[in-house]
Amino acid sequence: MADLVVRRYLAIGGRGPEDVVADARGRVLTGVEDGRILRLDGLADPDTARVERLADTGGRPLGLELLPDDALLVCDAERGLLRVDLTDGRVDVLADSVAGEPLRFCSNVVALPDGSVCFTVSSRRYPLHQWIGDLVEHTGTGRLLRLAPGSRTPEVLLEGLEFANGLAPSADASFLVVAETGACRLTRYWLTGPRAGQAEPFAEDLPGMPDNLWRGTPDGPLWVALAGPRVPPLELLHRSAPAVRRTAARLAVHAPFRPTGTIGALALDDTGAVLHHHTRRHSRFRMVTSVCEASGHLVLGSLWERGVALCEPPAPK
Repeated sequence: MADLVVRRYLAIGGRGPEDVVADARGRVLTGVEDGRILRLDGLADPDTARVERLADTGGRPLGLELLPDDALLVCDAERGLLRVDLTDGRVDVLADSVAGEPLRFCSNVVALPDGSVCFTVSSRRYPLHQWIGDLVEHTGTGRLLRLAPGSRTPEVLLEGLEFANGLAPSADASFLVVAETGACRLTRYWLTGPRAGQAEPFAEDLPGMPDNLWRGTPDGPLWVALAGPRVPPLELLHRSAPAVRRTAARLAVHAPFRPTGTIGALALDDTGAVLHHHTRRHSRFRMVTSVCEASGHLVLGSLWERGVALCEPPAPK
């Protein structure tokens, strides 16, 4: 385990850069609370770093996935699954419902080689602004969905997930890894081979609550943002009766929330083995919901902060 060393903080003029993804030129894209999609450039030199507005989803963008045709897939917590043209800012809705039920908490998305798009829904019961209610009640209403090429009707691949969140493919695209924030685990869903359509544990008993996942290149590590440490009283509550959890959730959504100062990030390989574990206690930058590598930095995003943190990258092994 290594210390997560923050080099500097970059304010971006908006709150809640929940997901950060890096393009081939080392620029970072993110979405903020007011609906804007931003691109951060010049991160290698703090004197030249700049923030560019690319689009506005009209909702609340969360997970992002860059496409090769200068476009961006966006999971919008209010509008559903979107496609954004990065050249002119045009926003198209790809899917906004499943079997007549509105998609109200899309979380993370990946594009697969066959042209299909897979994405997660964190909760079917709680909207984004009440996310803590789902973690407290432990509803198990998260889903993994797939949108076939040319379709506007997603199919359900997997449900019953505990706050389904980050999503990333394996190096050979034979399986997906889904972060279950509420269970402190990663789940593998097989796309091909004799176990296609089946799910199994990929990494359990994580040292914190996993959020967004990111893989920069097929042969690169799978980065896992840890939004917060494990909370033993919460895990004990999860073993109580549903009525008790529902009552606790109703209280939680109205209580003041302030994230802890413990932040972290993991890097794993495709066997689930940990390659890097970076953590920091008493951090001034809180609630790390995403991580990517760009311009010689480990870049951290946050649902809570008004900017990103630029950290020391992992030491070569």
